[in-house]
Amino acid sequence: MNQSLIAIALMVLGPVFAFAQSNGAQEVEITAEPSHHLVLENEYVRVFSVSVAPHTATLMHRHRHDYVFVTVGDARISNEVEGKEAVEAVLSDGTTRFTGGNFAHIARNLGDTPFRNVTIEIVQDDKQRGSAAHWDKDSGEETSLGWNRKILFVKDGVRVSQVQLDAKARLPKGHGNGPMLLVAVSDCELEPNADAKGSVAKTLKAGELWWSDGASAVINTGTGPARLVMLEF
Repeated sequence: MNQSLIAIALMVLGPVFAFAQSNGAQEVEITAEPSHHLVLENEYVRVFSVSVAPHTATLMHRHRHDYVFVTVGDARISNEVEGKEAVEAVLSDGTTRFTGGNFAHIARNLGDTPFRNVTIEIVQDDKQRGSAAHWDKDSGEETSLGWNRKILFVKDGVRVSQVQLDAKARLPKGHGNGPMLLVAVSDCELEPNADAKGSVAKTLKAGELWWSDGASAVINTGTGPARLVMLEF
């Protein structure tokens, strides 16, 4: 091929190559994705606070573990999994879902407000933790004085529940003996010594979290209902 034909080919195909490069989405590890901010890591979980600005997208990033995500605020997104068609989703405040790991995707914010969520990778996933056999309940709903708890699912041995507390109400300690993670969907406050280590009362804003090495009690000291997502290990 002579130089003139090469030049013509580059003129024609150049924009195509540029588009492919911009949309080919070179994959990065989740820890290198700028919208994902690591806020907690231990032997059980790796937790990221995620915020994607309006009408922008994350980089293509890989989830190597199963994970649970909790949406903070309403959102409309496009989930663009590598090798698959994009899927649009409308998520409401507090939406909590489980997703199997070992895939890469782009999360594109189609809305006019930031897309926020808390992504909780389960480090000890299904191959390591096995079934939900150690839980007395893996579904159902409990309501008592001032509080309601709905068990959403048990995955990878982790029980995930939605909790609502009325103003001044107290959620008793969980029934499990293992660690617990709370994700605040709305503002709430943990009672003093909730972790049995002499801690002071701790206020959680929406999107913040609290890790306890054992079952903890929670009290809502606000003037309105408080909403949380609880993960028990």
